[in-house]
Amino acid sequence: MRQSRPVAVLGGVRIPFCRSNTAYSDVGNLGMSIRTLGALVERYRLHGEILGEVAMGAVLKHASDWNIGREATLSSGLHPHTPGITMQRACGTSLDTIVAVANKVALGQIEAGIGGGSDTTSDPPIAVSRALRRRLLDLNRAKDLKGRLAALSGFSLRDLAPEFPGVGEPRTGKSMGEHCEMMAKEWAIPRESQDELAVASHHKAAAAYERGFYDDLVVSFRGVQRDNILRPDTSLEKLATLKPAFDRTSGQGTLTAGNSTPLTDGAAACLIASDEWAQAHGHEPLAWIRDTQVAAVDFVHGEGLLMAPAWAVAQLLARNGLTLQDFDFYEIHEAFAAQVLCTLRAWESAEFCRTKLGLDAPLGSIDRSRLNVVGSSLALGHPFAATGARIVATTAKLLKEKGSGRALISICTAGGMGVVAIMER
Repeated sequence: MRQSRPVAVLGGVRIPFCRSNTAYSDVGNLGMSIRTLGALVERYRLHGEILGEVAMGAVLKHASDWNIGREATLSSGLHPHTPGITMQRACGTSLDTIVAVANKVALGQIEAGIGGGSDTTSDPPIAVSRALRRRLLDLNRAKDLKGRLAALSGFSLRDLAPEFPGVGEPRTGKSMGEHCEMMAKEWAIPRESQDELAVASHHKAAAAYERGFYDDLVVSFRGVQRDNILRPDTSLEKLATLKPAFDRTSGQGTLTAGNSTPLTDGAAACLIASDEWAQAHGHEPLAWIRDTQVAAVDFVHGEGLLMAPAWAVAQLLARNGLTLQDFDFYEIHEAFAAQVLCTLRAWESAEFCRTKLGLDAPLGSIDRSRLNVVGSSLALGHPFAATGARIVATTAKLLKEKGSGRALISICTAGGMGVVAIMER
């Protein structure tokens, strides 16, 4: 196997992220992926190019979607000889697709590729019930009329009840929000702190739009120019009026619709390449992917469902000889304001870092002025499989604007996992 070589992020694009059941309610994952890939192809003059891989992801997808990565590639303007693959790791999906492409570039297996993802909560996969599915399979397998009648015997209207995508963790039955509410109680994260983080995210995102930061990162789609989740006029007073969303009975709930990400539709993608390919095609690398890490926690037995980034970042820092303070930007996915604040508090905790991370001292605090400086998921939205690519494209542009520096990316996921990365310029 060849030695590792530097991997460049040349840039990325996304369509505006939209609240569920609004502008993209009838589009679906494939349509959003095609528009996003097509815009990336247009932006970087990739028409007719053969890339080494297009890796796309989706969390909520229909069986009929088949291989979204390949199907979207065939409609994107890329050469049909470009292969495509579809991946899934919940909210970390498109950071994982970028890592998969980057690893192939690093090893010299390919010169350039695209990583990204899409998700729709407007068009979720609704299946027939297990009972009806069993009957239909038995009916198809029957050899004669007697067998077909036997397959239909005992049929009831209850068999027609559809199955909707699960919102709870299979091993606990609790939703992500319920798990995060438990984390907020464990780490004593007050409602006011969560609302402050949410308001800051909206205000920073609105300011970034006003100064043109997102002009070349967001491409219009379905007549939408910018994320329709964004509320520039939100305030602590407005958020304080919202009722708890996941703990409505104890009187202790702190997570609300205002400090949690809404259900969102959208897609994003990034172009990844070797330095040689970038130079040959006239593209300047915006930033470089230095290293990545994935970790998991035992959330079934008490470790917080969304706390895995705390472990992943510690492992990543140790391998690279860095401290938590060695970064100019921190792009921490805001699944819930409480998740971000729990993670930050864990890194500051000597006991947590000693007993859970095996460290002699806490990782310490970060400079909050460097956190999600152009807004994040609370303001922009969170199409599950698109968030990682959104963050990578954002981070690359931030590093390009600064001219140099280092950024830490952190994404929590369902299933008790975390995907993190270091980017540099």
